[in-house]
Amino acid sequence: RLGWDCNNIIIHTLAEQLQDCGISALTIHGRTRSQMYTGEADWNPIAEVKRNPRIHIPIIGNGDISTPEQAKEAFERYGVDAVMIGRATFGRPWIFREIKSFLDAEKTPEVLPPLSLDEKIDVLLEQLRINVERIDERRGILHTRRHLASSPVFKGIPDFRQTRIAMLRAETVQELTDIIENVRIMLKNR
Repeated sequence: RLGWDCNNIIIHTLAEQLQDCGISALTIHGRTRSQMYTGEADWNPIAEVKRNPRIHIPIIGNGDISTPEQAKEAFERYGVDAVMIGRATFGRPWIFREIKSFLDAEKTPEVLPPLSLDEKIDVLLEQLRINVERIDERRGILHTRRHLASSPVFKGIPDFRQTRIAMLRAETVQELTDIIENVRIMLKNR
């Protein structure tokens, strides 16, 4: 974070102190602690840290990156070495692929086509499988449900409220998989 609040922006000094303590990289979120997740991220202090001649570690910028275009701007305008993406990944884990393809488009004529609806649903099901495998069924489902419920794949489906509620209440992998597969059929038939 940039600091506690807008009157206490300490990231410039803190970045130098952290580097002097031996950290090998620093991620900076463009909001203060008091802002939490409200308002817009301010990338100017991140850029100032990156331009500081005393700073030699990689600076990773974070805050409000939700499109490939925003990621490109973060690199070009603010000079960060990398970007971190948080909330924009909810229900959209393929955002990393989209950003990489967009950034690579200048280097190679081969641009990956966008994922199809079926491929996106397959990715969401794979995310469910991986979360359950790594944690356990109950907690893996709890973690995955909120991602599924906020996925842009399901935006704009008429009368989707009950399906979203069922998704958020699902307690087994089979139950959640059945709901997602029914949504796949719904989307193909509209």
